[in-house]
Amino acid sequence: MSERMRVLVVHNAYQQRGGEDAVVASEVALLREQGHEVSLHLRHNDDVKTASRVGVALQAVWSRQTGQDIAALVASFRPDVIHVHNTLPLVSPSVFWAARRAGVPVVQTLHNFRLMCPQAMFLRESKPCEDCLGKVPWRGVVRGCYRHSVVQTGVLTASLMAHRALGTYERAVDAFIALSEFSKSKFVAAGMEPGRIFIKPNFVEDAGDGLPEGREGGLFVGRLSDEKGVGVLLEALNQGVRVELIGEGEWFERAKVQLGPLAPGFLPMPAIIEKMKRAAFLVLPSLCGENFPRTLAEAYSCGLPVIASRVGALAELVKDGETGLLFETGNAQDLAAKLAWAQANPQAMREMGRQARRRYEALYSPLTNHRRLLEVYEAARAAQAARTAS
Repeated sequence: MSERMRVLVVHNAYQQRGGEDAVVASEVALLREQGHEVSLHLRHNDDVKTASRVGVALQAVWSRQTGQDIAALVASFRPDVIHVHNTLPLVSPSVFWAARRAGVPVVQTLHNFRLMCPQAMFLRESKPCEDCLGKVPWRGVVRGCYRHSVVQTGVLTASLMAHRALGTYERAVDAFIALSEFSKSKFVAAGMEPGRIFIKPNFVEDAGDGLPEGREGGLFVGRLSDEKGVGVLLEALNQGVRVELIGEGEWFERAKVQLGPLAPGFLPMPAIIEKMKRAAFLVLPSLCGENFPRTLAEAYSCGLPVIASRVGALAELVKDGETGLLFETGNAQDLAAKLAWAQANPQAMREMGRQARRRYEALYSPLTNHRRLLEVYEAARAAQAARTAS
């Protein structure tokens, strides 16, 4: 594991920077800090604005440019492994075949459930939905689950079905990274081989919590949207518990009216970390099965316990009564009860914060993540060597 590697990272960045983009930037920086050579091949969805709809649709299924770009990068950079993140729509899954032709092992991080669900989060009308799990996702097309568009969902599904027929994910990817046991279980349920999926959670830099005294109040950090459970949280806050909501989205105006200065909108990360160090708990009321929100790791780094809905990976990542509290998903009354209990039991919450900090140190720190990442890369190299030998 002391070997210094050359890693080609491939990512299709989003128009609005999100969690996946942050993960890519953090992993690239971490690898470089640990002495590895990294080349970042980045496409950006801003390019979609100047392309024709037909051209974008064709690229989503198979991008010739990606094949040419990867071939040139392999020749000049000579990577030991290619690590792919998002491919939609400009990179396309053709990246995997380009890597295979070049004889370079491939790792893909499964940031969401797009390979099974066009909407990517197993969510429909603010409720969990797994109608397409392990099936042809025609229901998603009929319902227009991707961007509320039948046409765009159809294009996405055509790409997915084409690459299922080609066996792209079975034949051209050597190892997958899932962010949690919950995430892995869904891909296994869809038919993916368990031995090719390695669990490596997200990580964040150490906030140096110090576990200061005098913490009070709650904090929500994220997009103020339906799937994040903001409506449920605002209903629960009618019970009088103080929680500050940081972020923007469709619920912002409602939050501003209800909470006033406790809904400040967007704040830079340093300011958020300082608020995490002063808060008594973080609230994650998501309605969908998130894979691994970075906000949780940031909270744990600050010694901040988490009150979360009992859904998806959150039910796994938050140990009820140890690193935080769990409540029934979508149930504002249950959330209000948990918030009231947290406010009435500050010492118990402080001890949960200590446990959260220990969990961060054991699982979500940069060095722990680096070791796990190299283990996955080595597994991919071994798989590629075995495939070549056979």
